[in-house]
Amino acid sequence: MAPPQPADFERALDTAAPHLTPAEHQAVQAELALLREHGLRDGLLPTMRRIADEVPGRLYRDSAEVLLRMHEIAGSGNHQSCLSSLPTVRACFDLDLVPRADGPARADLVVGRGHIAPSFYAEWYVRGHLPFLPLATLHQGAMTGVVNKEWGFANTMRYSLGVGMAQAVSRAWELKRRGERRKVVCLAGDGEMHEGVTFECVRFSDEAGLDNLVVVIDANDKGIEPLLKPLNRDYLRSYFRTVVEVDGGDTEVVRAALDELLELPGPAALVCGTRKEGHSFRRPGGATAAKPTFASTGGRQLARLAERSGRPTAVFTADLAARFGLPGQVEYQNVGLAETLGVGLTLALDPEHLKVVATDAMYYMDSLSMLTEASTSVRNLMVLAGRNWGAWGGAANAFNLLGLVANTRVYEPVTPGEFEACADRLEREPETVHVLSMVDARFDEPPVDCRDDIDGGVWITPPDEADEGAAVVTFGYATTLVAQANADLGLPHLHCAALNPMLPGGTARRLARFRNVLSVEYNGAHGGFGEWLRNRYLLPVTVHGVEGDIDNCVHDIQLRRHGMGPEQLRELLTSFHTSPEARYAIART
Repeated sequence: MAPPQPADFERALDTAAPHLTPAEHQAVQAELALLREHGLRDGLLPTMRRIADEVPGRLYRDSAEVLLRMHEIAGSGNHQSCLSSLPTVRACFDLDLVPRADGPARADLVVGRGHIAPSFYAEWYVRGHLPFLPLATLHQGAMTGVVNKEWGFANTMRYSLGVGMAQAVSRAWELKRRGERRKVVCLAGDGEMHEGVTFECVRFSDEAGLDNLVVVIDANDKGIEPLLKPLNRDYLRSYFRTVVEVDGGDTEVVRAALDELLELPGPAALVCGTRKEGHSFRRPGGATAAKPTFASTGGRQLARLAERSGRPTAVFTADLAARFGLPGQVEYQNVGLAETLGVGLTLALDPEHLKVVATDAMYYMDSLSMLTEASTSVRNLMVLAGRNWGAWGGAANAFNLLGLVANTRVYEPVTPGEFEACADRLEREPETVHVLSMVDARFDEPPVDCRDDIDGGVWITPPDEADEGAAVVTFGYATTLVAQANADLGLPHLHCAALNPMLPGGTARRLARFRNVLSVEYNGAHGGFGEWLRNRYLLPVTVHGVEGDIDNCVHDIQLRRHGMGPEQLRELLTSFHTSPEARYAIART
């Protein structure tokens, strides 16, 4: 991820402004003026520290209050997770474990609970090392909500829970190999301890004799959903010489226990008992969404499917039941954060049962080896992949990774009818794993049901017989964005549910008559949907899609940042409508 620029802070503050108090607004304007003056020539954090020095005074003295204000301004986030770990974070500051600019910290700190970065930002603020400006831009395209080296952490975490333990063990192994006595402290969560890689790390650290590792576990018996059972303390004692359990809500108690473990010889685990309420934060008094996300309709659609088919159904999810709307709709098994197990539990079920794995766009990346096994041995397997993440995850990764394995088809439905059509296809072809990218966004469905040809395409706006200028072909979610932008332009518009569509001969010949075809996809353009159309059907396709990774910010900002906002697409479509000369370069976004 590229570091934010002054313009990113200005744009983010436009969104934050209505939610700032007068005092906050006055502070951030003064800080923004200094940012314009200094720029970022000295680097992101040095500049922020300078601004914090030049705008004296703190609006808040309690980091818990700062943390709440950050989430109230952003209107979203994992406030409860951050709050549950705040005493531990304060203890890390008190014990000189947090990386700093003026010398080495007491030990190497790895934050496995990557999404608790706001807890550190809040504490940095009250200690005078950050201004309020970046805090007001959390999740809005300037300050990331996940640990990142640009924001003062020793490690960066982007994709998977459990990677923090791997980073900590890697560092501990390297220090021991070099003969250094320095310790490594890893902050983890009890849900994170379900990860397969975490089990492997704990086992390896013991067998490799890593006596310089201290794991601090936030134990609240909850991931997104309650855990099946509390953290297994006996398991920890089997691998760590010392296991201590304390009240994780008391900073002084956590600090004293961690201080002692840093001085004791041998590997250790500190279990901090905490409390956590609801997983996702929403701004108090905010408007209720008019419609659910498409992903959260999955439970209702699965219930209809089970009733219609009469087929026994087994649903597994890695702590993501709420995202897919499963509670109250279908029976399901939460496997915690053991996403590989979610796939593994399908391997020996009755061949005629419908098996559904409801997972995240990134989680099934971790499960790739098991999905490879499942694609060759499991009948009637449907994978619901939540979200739609640029060059990785979502449909793009399913295609680029799973699509290389036999017996896999990848779709991104945008209507309930299209979802049903995918399920019907699985029933006709049970030996093929059907991966459905379920978009975690709210959108208006296109004016056509789209179920008629999920392997080929459906015209949203049919072409006139004489029309040979320009046409647009879209994949999945991008269809809803283009349909909105194209509402009064009337550009011929073909929607495809499959990432690698098999266009009927008549459709392919009709597209070939256009002087230019624009393809739009809200996923990785490299080797994706548009490239498939261009290479398989030799169409004069201009590809418009996300080329790089998706940044860590809210969805509306994602759209604009990657040229997918309705107003940006309307401008693009207008240029094609009025000047449809043949083009072949990928549209840069």
